Amino acid sequence: MAANSHAASEADARTVPPTGVVGLGDIGRGVAGTLLEAGVDLTVCDLRSEATEPFSESARVANSPAEVAAHCDVVLVAVVNDAQVRSVITGPDGVLSAGRAGIAVLVLSTVSIGTAMEVANEAAKKDVLLVDCGVSGGPGAAASGQLVCMVGGTAEAVDRVRPVLDVLGSLVLHMGPVGAGLSAKLARNVVQYGSWLAAYEAQVLAEAAGIPLPLLAQAIQESDKHIGGSSRLMFRETVRPLRADDPADAGLIPPLTAGNQLAHKDLKAALTLAEQLGVDMPLARLTEAYADRIFYLPDESSDPSSP
Repeated sequence: MAANSHAASEADARTVPPTGVVGLGDIGRGVAGTLLEAGVDLTVCDLRSEATEPFSESARVANSPAEVAAHCDVVLVAVVNDAQVRSVITGPDGVLSAGRAGIAVLVLSTVSIGTAMEVANEAAKKDVLLVDCGVSGGPGAAASGQLVCMVGGTAEAVDRVRPVLDVLGSLVLHMGPVGAGLSAKLARNVVQYGSWLAAYEAQVLAEAAGIPLPLLAQAIQESDKHIGGSSRLMFRETVRPLRADDPADAGLIPPLTAGNQLAHKDLKAALTLAEQLGVDMPLARLTEAYADRIFYLPDESSDPSSP
């Protein structure tokens, strides 16, 4: 049973409207399975017969997005790219061609904000609600009902799809109007990939210094339990520099100044070691240059990335 399926049983699965999933890749397949385990009336659609075959006895299998929309009040779109999202929603056999006013479309695909706005505008012409939903957690979270859902849309639209989101997600956050969910997902991905680059660069340095990389990974994983990861400094409602004349900022200045001083010291030491070992660490150099900004302190340099 999915880890989050108790939510649907407690709320009565009948409160979740008939739901369709178009696109049965890693995420779509996972959410479809989660919805089935929650007892939701499910319709699925994918161009690949091998993708729909596992659902042939437990869900309705549709031949087109339009057929999904004909049976469902909420349609989830979990395809790969912008062109596929447009085709699924606005194409000749797309969701909107079914002509069912009042249904809601939930876009799980990570696409451009422009595409989200485009399909939302077309949907509105047909009296169809659209919510963009950036999801985080990967296939495992999709299959266990533990996705983090960052949604964008009107309050009415988000309320309409909320019962479905509550089955799929461990956390549902309404970020703002259409496009806001995807914007939040893209910002979250910057943290993900940026931290992976930092981890790679750290491994390059550690390997050159003769440090066993599995032990370094173990040290980082364990210490992050105590000091937090990349979101540790994401506790303010703005990234503007701290101001001594702002009562809300005054108490933060001493500890963040101290943290900034440690960051400069530690990063300079790492860069010195890298130079001694003949290792190039561009991200560490840039981080040291931006440290004042990272700690929300006034940055005297106009462009820290400049030589």
